[in-house]
Amino acid sequence: MRREKEDAMKITPHFQDADGFYEQLLDAHAGLSPQDSELFNARLILLLANQVGDARVLKECIEAARQFDTASA
Repeated sequence: MRREKEDAMKITPHFQDADGFYEQLLDAHAGLSPQDSELFNARLILLLANQVGDARVLKECIEAARQFDTASA
């Protein structure tokens, strides 16, 4: 099993309250048009990326997100 390092993308669950975060995310989208919802997501992604900060970790996250299999979702 791969050992996670401080400067590597986390591959194990790391949420303190995943359900609470998901509920906040849904609430934030409530009442938004599809276009405003996409803009909100873009702003949120940039804010979270700024929190991560490490370009290598962000690159790993982008690559992992691109590998997501929509057929199994």
